[in-house]
Amino acid sequence: MIRVSKSYDRRAALTDVTLEITKGEFVLLMGASGSGKSTLLRLLIGEERPDQGQIFVYGKNVSRLTRDEVPYLRRKIGIVFQDFRLLPHKTVFENVSLPLVVQWASLADIRRKVTEALRAVGIEHKKDQIPKNLSAGEQQRVCIARAIVNGPVVLLADEPTGNLDPERTVEIIELFKLINERGTTVMVATHDPHVRTLVNRRVMTLRQGVVVAGTEESGA
Repeated sequence: MIRVSKSYDRRAALTDVTLEITKGEFVLLMGASGSGKSTLLRLLIGEERPDQGQIFVYGKNVSRLTRDEVPYLRRKIGIVFQDFRLLPHKTVFENVSLPLVVQWASLADIRRKVTEALRAVGIEHKKDQIPKNLSAGEQQRVCIARAIVNGPVVLLADEPTGNLDPERTVEIIELFKLINERGTTVMVATHDPHVRTLVNRRVMTLRQGVVVAGTEESGA
């Protein structure tokens, strides 16, 4: 991301942001509500375009992709949301399988990959449940399974622990660490200082759309 700016109705959401994340890195994106974290993530997945600057994700210039090319970009990016965004009348298995179904994957591939993803997040035994029968922590695990089922190069998480208690927060962050250790680049956007104490990795801080810090944190 090179000198990226984005405004809404003349209000700056991001101003001259430059950042580089190396392959396999785990980065925390810290900042209060309204600091520009969600805007930055939306730009990275091509959901929105910058007013200025360029964005490269694994070598592709996202800001120049056509509307038809954006879905192919997202096949290599897993996304985890705070509000889960699970389909309420679909089972856990069906929710996790959606990224594969839209790509016309074979039934055999769907069964194998969904089973592997559910096993990776520790909820294979919940595959036939519907979301309302799960705890908040379990629902977030389903979201993570859905995000990794395609073997993404990059995993982005927008306030993934915002609806969780401290114990579940620890579990989810440990799960992100495990995914990262397997080679996936991970960026977690959060305003929660508790998350910062759990992650001994680089922290980038946004304040009113401007990067004010990007340091290596020690010790937690």
